[in-house]
Amino acid sequence: MTQTSAVTKLREYETVFLLKPELPDELVDQTKERIRTIVNREGGKLLRFTTWGKKRTMYPVKAQPRAIYIHALYLGGSALVAELERNLRNFDNVLRYLSVRLADNVDPNTRPVSEDIKLSGDVDDNRPLGGAERDAERAEMGVFDGDGDDDMGDDF
Repeated sequence: MTQTSAVTKLREYETVFLLKPELPDELVDQTKERIRTIVNREGGKLLRFTTWGKKRTMYPVKAQPRAIYIHALYLGGSALVAELERNLRNFDNVLRYLSVRLADNVDPNTRPVSEDIKLSGDVDDNRPLGGAERDAERAEMGVFDGDGDDDMGDDF
């Protein structure tokens, strides 16, 4: 009789959370470490953190027009997500969070842990609007309808 080792299958989740924009890097790293500790304590596996940097939000979140965006990718169960969200709700520096299940029945041995990634975020609030941002602003002014022309009096 052969004995097969039972591999525990986990779910893959991602959580994006927004931190207060004035936080120094040390407090951002401290928050990430607290989350890493929760994931490990609850039997999960943190795959990677991606810091998207400080970005402008679509609307003010808790009176903040900008936030530091952090993306966490991890394996675990629904109890882990509940505990993680409970802690995020209690962290003073967290403005918002959202967790999404990406996959079921993931073998944790096949998913390597990657190095954390840090992106720069928005460089300048006063930069010229580009691409979709410019088109959205022009549509609000009524001079652009998305068909490729600027509708500025070219009635041919």
